[in-house]
Amino acid sequence: MQEIKAIIFDLDGVIVDTAVFHYHAWKKLANEMGFDFTLEQNERLKGISRLESLDILFEIGKIEKKSAQELDQLADKKNKWYRDKILMMTPKDVLPGVKNFLLDLKNSKYKIAIGSSSKNANTILERIGFDGFFDSVVDGLKISKSKPDPEVFLTAANELNIKPEHCLVFEDAAAGIEAAKTAGMLAIGVGKYENLSNADKIIPDFSNMNVLMINNLTN
Repeated sequence: MQEIKAIIFDLDGVIVDTAVFHYHAWKKLANEMGFDFTLEQNERLKGISRLESLDILFEIGKIEKKSAQELDQLADKKNKWYRDKILMMTPKDVLPGVKNFLLDLKNSKYKIAIGSSSKNANTILERIGFDGFFDSVVDGLKISKSKPDPEVFLTAANELNIKPEHCLVFEDAAAGIEAAKTAGMLAIGVGKYENLSNADKIIPDFSNMNVLMINNLTN
């Protein structure tokens, strides 16, 4: 097993739980278009771009494809509702165990990065008190292809100057797990097995995580 030198974290659902904000915004948009949108259906939207999410939403609601201008307007409307929520976030919104684990990694000289498809990543990091904390933040503004394409993680590895095989990824979405493995990285799922069965290993959360457990996850 290759030595792990860098840890890359997805943001939504891993560092903070903004998934519920996304869901409520997508549900509100679906309701406006005349159909309902369930939490189960929302699993399909995790880790992918806004426009890809809209395609799935149209499929669920049996809505005809819109023009590029209309798609941008709908995506912007959803994002405004989402941003209204994240602007109210505080350091208390960091998920249990995450802060201590990140500090442990930092003190142990691991390189750490964010690899997220979100275009709001820096806003969220600022709100929760992690502005400038990570060695690299790769978000939706830096990439052209969203997960499951590996671009986000390969870009993070490049910015860290660490080879992909020396990187470990923490992800809560199936698309993210696929992206990490395609990039040649170890992929640790955070959440439930049924959603993350392709991960190399799965943890329920970071409550009991510490830097010594990296070896357990990679062996």
